[in-house]
Amino acid sequence: MSSFNKAILMGNLTRDPEVRALPGGQTVCEIGMACNRSYAKGGAGGEKVEEVTFVDVSFWGRTGEIIAEHLHRGDPIFVEGRLTFRSWEAKDGSKRSKLSVTGENFQFVGGKGEGAGGGGRGGPPAAGSDIPDGFDDVPF
Repeated sequence: MSSFNKAILMGNLTRDPEVRALPGGQTVCEIGMACNRSYAKGGAGGEKVEEVTFVDVSFWGRTGEIIAEHLHRGDPIFVEGRLTFRSWEAKDGSKRSKLSVTGENFQFVGGKGEGAGGGGRGGPPAAGSDIPDGFDDVPF
């Protein structure tokens, strides 16, 4: 039996990216995204409804570091990744679980000065900026 696990999301950051260094030296960047959906309740002539889905996304290594360097709360982002299920036991002994996304690729959305973040924070880095080697083919 084959399976397929792919998540494609576009939305805005709900908070500034948080980067942590793990004991082994690897880094992980956690972001929260809000993905909006608008539709007419009851058909075309119905009441307009706004629906927001909040999603937690983890990026590993240098990819996450780049996101943390260039994006801030409110900035738009396009994410490709896979769904990840995590479960743990809380301090009070209850079992907890969470479905999140492990990001594999991303794209900055909007041009310089565009996006909810304002000031060009959500846009691509300026020419001659500190984009690391190996990331010059990323479609900024």
